Amino acid sequence: MNRHELIDRVALAAELPRPAAARAVDAALEAIEDSLRRGEQVQLTGFGRFHVARYTGRRGVNPRTGERIEVASTAVARFTPGLRLKRAVR
Repeated sequence: MNRHELIDRVALAAELPRPAAARAVDAALEAIEDSLRRGEQVQLTGFGRFHVARYTGRRGVNPRTGERIEVASTAVARFTPGLRLKRAVR
């Protein structure tokens, strides 16, 4: 499913006009993105939890040259599914 199909399903399920459903989907995604940017987690009970995982910097090896390199620390967005979503997928 892509963004447009999601908007269509939200419009149908919530009985909203498509433009209103598009604004609702965009607002929800922006709210999640903004919370993650601030380092907060977003927990939707039963569905899952969006959170930020941090990886510390480390020493690595360039596989082509064998040269030692420094790998910078980084942050990535993660999603952990909730129980209801896990059951729905099974």
